[in-house]
Amino acid sequence: MAGERNKDGRVVFERGIRAQMMAIDGTWRRPCMLEDVSESGAKLTVEGSVEGLNLKEFFLLLSSTGLAYRRCELSWVNGDQIGVSFLRHDKKKKQVARAAAPAA
Repeated sequence: MAGERNKDGRVVFERGIRAQMMAIDGTWRRPCMLEDVSESGAKLTVEGSVEGLNLKEFFLLLSSTGLAYRRCELSWVNGDQIGVSFLRHDKKKKQVARAAAPAA
């Protein structure tokens, strides 16, 4: 599982890491390989077609039990490889908190 960190902070895996992509509502799942990862996103090689899947927002499951995961959105597609951006919960919570705060 050795990976090499680039100057931009991206870790590139020699053989890839097995993972699963899963719809937010659980209606579909696809096996994939995690090719590289950074703090903000990753490159995946998808097994099978991504055609017809809602990739606006989905989970990247990093463990077989589903305890390690990231919420993602699609950034780009190139054949069987896709780029994803990780969505952060803390940003959404801050936006909701600001919207709910009473005006002074």
